[in-house]
Formats: sequence, C-alpha cells, structure tokens
Amino acid sequence: MRKKSFFILLVVGNMLTIEAQEKKETTTMNPFFQAYDTPFQVPPFNKIKNEHFKPAILEGISKHEAEIAAIANNTQAPTFDNTILAMENAGTLLSDVSSVFSNLNSANTNKEIQNIAKEVAPNLSAHRDNIYLNEKLFAKVKALWDKKGSLGLNLEQAKILDNAYKDFVRSGANLSNADKEILRKINGTLSLNSLKYGQNILAETNKYELVINAKKDLAGLPQGLIEAAAADAKAKGKEGKWVFTLSNSSVMPFLQYSSKRALRQQIWDAYQTRGNHDDAFYNKQNVIELANLRGQKARLLGYTSHSTYVLEESMAKTPQNVNKLLNDLWKPALEIAKTEAADIQKMMAKDGIKGAVQPYDWRYYTEKIRKQRFDLDEEELKPYFSLDNVRKGVFQVTENLYGIKINELTNVPKYHEDATVWEVTEKDGTHLGVMYMDFHPRESKRGGAWMTSYRSQKTVDGKRIAPVVSIVCNFTKPSANVPALLTFDEVTTYFHEFGHALHGLLSNVTYRSLAGTSVPRDFVELPSQIMENWAAEPEVLKLYAKHYKTGEVIPEALVNKLKKAGTFDQGFTTTEYLAASFLDLEYHSQTKDITVDANTFEKAAMKKIGLIESIIPRYRSTYFSHIFSGGYSSGYYSYIWSGVLDTDAFEAFKTTSLFNPEKAKLFRENVLEKGGTEDPMVLYKRFRGAEPSIEPLLRKRGLDKKEESLKKLKG
Repeated sequence: MRKKSFFILLVVGNMLTIEAQEKKETTTMNPFFQAYDTPFQVPPFNKIKNEHFKPAILEGISKHEAEIAAIANNTQAPTFDNTILAMENAGTLLSDVSSVFSNLNSANTNKEIQNIAKEVAPNLSAHRDNIYLNEKLFAKVKALWDKKGSLGLNLEQAKILDNAYKDFVRSGANLSNADKEILRKINGTLSLNSLKYGQNILAETNKYELVINAKKDLAGLPQGLIEAAAADAKAKGKEGKWVFTLSNSSVMPFLQYSSKRALRQQIWDAYQTRGNHDDAFYNKQNVIELANLRGQKARLLGYTSHSTYVLEESMAKTPQNVNKLLNDLWKPALEIAKTEAADIQKMMAKDGIKGAVQPYDWRYYTEKIRKQRFDLDEEELKPYFSLDNVRKGVFQVTENLYGIKINELTNVPKYHEDATVWEVTEKDGTHLGVMYMDFHPRESKRGGAWMTSYRSQKTVDGKRIAPVVSIVCNFTKPSANVPALLTFDEVTTYFHEFGHALHGLLSNVTYRSLAGTSVPRDFVELPSQIMENWAAEPEVLKLYAKHYKTGEVIPEALVNKLKKAGTFDQGFTTTEYLAASFLDLEYHSQTKDITVDANTFEKAAMKKIGLIESIIPRYRSTYFSHIFSGGYSSGYYSYIWSGVLDTDAFEAFKTTSLFNPEKAKLFRENVLEKGGTEDPMVLYKRFRGAEPSIEPLLRKRGLDKKEESLKKLKG
C-alpha cells in the first residue's frame, strides 16, 4: 500500500514537472511574454504566430486580475498612487497583446485569428465587467473622487481620477447585484454580435466578383482600372478576363466611368446589399439586436437611450444638439442635391434614358457633368498623384508646419510585406515615434481607412515613452506598368489619416489613458480633417503634385479647374453623409426596443428626413461598420461636427500664411500634444481665441448661400 501510494505520488510529481516544463517552454517561446527585443521596441511581428495570441490574452487577463485584486484588497487607505495610478499602470501584458491582435484582425486577418477573436471575446467582456463591477475597487475610487478637491492633484491627475469614477458609474458600478448580472449578459452578447457583424462585411466583400469576359464591356473605363482588374483576374486564376470587386478602389471608379448601365447596376446592387442577404453572412437581425441591446443597457444605467448615454461624454453633450446641427445643414444640402439630380436627369434624357435617376447613375453622370462644366476629368489629375509623390507632399507639409522629420526604417519587423515603417523625429533628431503605413486592399484587410496604435505615448519617471502608430488604407493598387495613382479623394484620405497619426505621434502627456486620440469622438476628427485642407491648396499642390513620368509640376490651369470645381457635387456628398448620420441617431435614440426589421426601419428613417430615392445613405444598416462594429455608435455625426472645427481652425492659417509657425505651434501645443487632458472646447479656444464659427464650413461646401441664418456651433 505504501509502495503504491509512493508510485502514484511519483507519477503525479512527474506530470506536474512536465506541465511546469511545458508552461516554461511556452512562456519562453511566446514573444508576448518577454520584453520586445526589436528596434524602438515595436512588436516582433516576425516572431508572432497565431498560436501565441490566445495564451497571451488569457495570461494577460490573469495578470491583470491579480493586479486589480491587489489594489482592491489593499488594507491601506486609498490614495491617488495606490488606487488610481496603480489602475492606470495595470494590465500592461493584456494591453500589449490586445493591441497587436485587434489590429491584425482588422488589417491582416485570417480564419484562425477570427476564430480566436470569437473564443476570447467572452473572456475579455467578463474581465472588463469584473473590474468595473468590483465593489471594493469602486468604493476606493469613489472615496477619492468625493474628496478630489483636497487631494492636491495636478490637471492630469484630476482628469484620470474623474475619468475613472465616470467609467465605473457608466459601467454599472451603482447597479443592484441583479441588474449587474443582466448587464454582464448584455455586454457579452454585444461583444460577440459586434465582432460577427464586422466579419460578415469582410466575408461579403471578399466573396463578390464582377467578372467581365468581353472587351466591349470595359467601355468607358480608364486604362489603369482595366489593368488593375486584369491583374486581379490573373491572381484569382482567371487570366484573360477582368475582375472588379467591392473594394472602394475598384467599385467606385467602375461606377464613375463604366458606360454599361446594366453592369453599373449589377455591381451597385452587390455593393449596397452587403450583409442583406438571407445567407451565412447576413446582418439584418444582428443590426436590430445590437441597437436593442445598446438601448437596454443604457436604460438599465438610467439613460433614456443609447445616444443620451454616449453623447454625455462628447462635445455635443445631447442628441438634441446633434440633431440641430444635422437639420440645419440638411435643408441646404438636400436642396442642392435635388438641383444636381435634375442636371443628371437632363443628361440621361439626352442619352435616351427615361425614368428617375438611380443611385448607380449618379457617379457616372456627375463625372460627365464635371468634365463638361469645368473641363475637368479626374483621370487627368491622377498622373500627378502617384502614391510616392503624395507621401512626400504629406511629409513636406508636416515638416513645414511642425519641423518634424520622417525617415524610412528597413530593419524593423512588419506584420505584412505591403507595410512600410518610418521613424518620426524632431528637427534635431529627437525620437518622437514609429509609424507603419499600409495602403492597398487585400482579402485579409477590412475596407475603409483608419489610424490605430500599437503603443500609446506616456511618461515614466520623466522619460517620454514614444508611441507606435499605424495608418491603414485601401488605395488604388499599382499595375505592372504604372505606380499607384490616387484619385483626389484618396489624396485627401491620406492627408486625413496622417492627421490622426500626428495626433498620436506628437502626444506629450503623462498618462497613457489620456494620450493622443483618447479624446471625445467629435473632437478626434479635428486633427485629421484640418490636414485635408492643405491637400488642395495651390501652394501645396506644387510641392507634391508632379507627373509620375515627367516630373512636371501640375499645371496652373489644372489647379484652377480643381479649385473651381471645389464645391461641385457637394449636395450629394453632404446629403449621403448626413443621411447616414441621421440613421445612426435614429437607431440609437430609441427609448424602447425596435420591433421591425432593419430594412423597414431604415426605409422609415430615410422617409422621415425626406431623402430622395436617387441617393442612399453613405452606409446602409447591414454594412454600417462605423456604428455597429467600429465604436462610432451615436457618433457618426462627429465628422461634420469636427468639420466645423477644422474649417474654422484652418482659417487661422488661410488668413495669415499656410505654414504660419506661430499658429502651427499653438495647434501643436494645445491640440496635438494635449490628448484628453482637458475639455476639448477649452483646448480649441486656447488655440483659436474663440469658439468656432460654422460659416467657413458653409463656404467650403457651397452651402452658405442656402442658409444664412447659421452662425455658431456651441460646444
């Protein structure tokens, strides 16, 4: 009996030793479990494998739980250092691995990563709830918040204390135990549904192909687009044919130039019904569930609607303020859009086409009208907008404004071969941060354009820890004979995303949670949108708009045409955007559950605002990823809110000089460097000297003659 017991103990002991050894080997091999041994401590993408993610996320959760438990169970009286600062510094491993994982899931995903995301979503949701529903921890935070005026905190310390308290309250800390359990279930379902929504859109986009077999069906298409379609066909094993996809760089120019109306309708119908089919990737039910769950959560927390909950922490403050701005702009924009539709109708009639203007007609005839009215063809512009030249222009504008230098790094690991990596420094060589740029569409990347972060800036013991950011876009690809040539819309997108990158790179705060783009949603677009203004300025165009073959600077005559056409088609552009903003608010301002399907709800919402049938909202319900999987719920309006800010801010340069060093210094010090350390309007007024006026936006969009009564945007 004693020998048998000894044998069992020996076996168990050996098993434990083996398990410990396996865990040690896993820890040693997993790159997330040691300090990054890379230049500038960027993620070691060359070592990271899919199998590393789940163990690292789970270990990150476990470590963070232990750190939180230590803070909550500390028997000493709560202080800023042992509670708020300790919380701020906790969860480093989880933050590191989550930033890499979530960014790859957007920019370079695969089935395995998507499955891991589904598997860990419940763990991450429960972990967040475990923190914010921890009664001991909240009691410590509240005790500090109640006496914050006597703690002698500086501005940033007071801000992160205030944010911590609000985060707990807004996350359900004051709920009863029964309601907390309801909240946990809602949060878990929301995380999975939102993830599924985004995956469905990517799958829908990737599965569609418009395959053209005959050259005659390419009528009207630019040669560059034809070559790109031929290259896509070859890559898909369909050599000798042409493949067009639902990537914006493919579908939009097809709609703009194809003279084959039936084919335009075909690809348009595929584009605007993504996620709206009764198949494995449909989002119709998901949309309603997400909107209803968000409403239920908001009401559980004491708010009338999800919009009321979200906007409380924005510049706008209330849905009423947002609706006022949208409605004030809607009337003049829709009036101009109707005029534009009438112009299209006349040109269609000349082509012998009867009936109303259809959405798949708009871009095609708008391009013809642009050429007729302004003698401007977008294809005439593209040779001057090679991606490489535009990049140089963006860098030059940045250097002229802020004195910073940007140089390519070739010794840094990358997450995909398409990406490039750059070091950003002050004029004197002081390191500011690292920036990845990834420009072209692929099946592993979701659509759109965005800026993100792999490491946020912070300050530790007086030393600035530099950020690592990334710009991800879906621009026109190069062909075998021609470099990537951008449309002017893609040019402004590049400037836009680079503005976001500057917000992250130039951040100079103490605490990570306040760094860079950690600001209200309707303020975060100011740094990005103000950069767009420089893109079209004649003085700036001469810096970067150079013919890719000859190096010739864009002719002044072409610049003048571009300037004259500046407000052309702004009725359509503004109307489709505003319609999507109204749709967002309609979904999220409901005070009770929605009981109709997504198509019926959307149709009623668009009828309510009087949207004409030849225009649809920029994003329909089933592929509105900004609001259903991208964090912009009740916040899509922010682009136009920030539009008021950016056009007013640009006036400070436009009325003095484009590269006014004093204004640039003020903007950098009061907006780009400050992150979320202060109230956005306080920061804006410190830069501009006054609240923003809406008049520059109206002039820029050609709406000023339609609505003279609009004066000020109040924050």
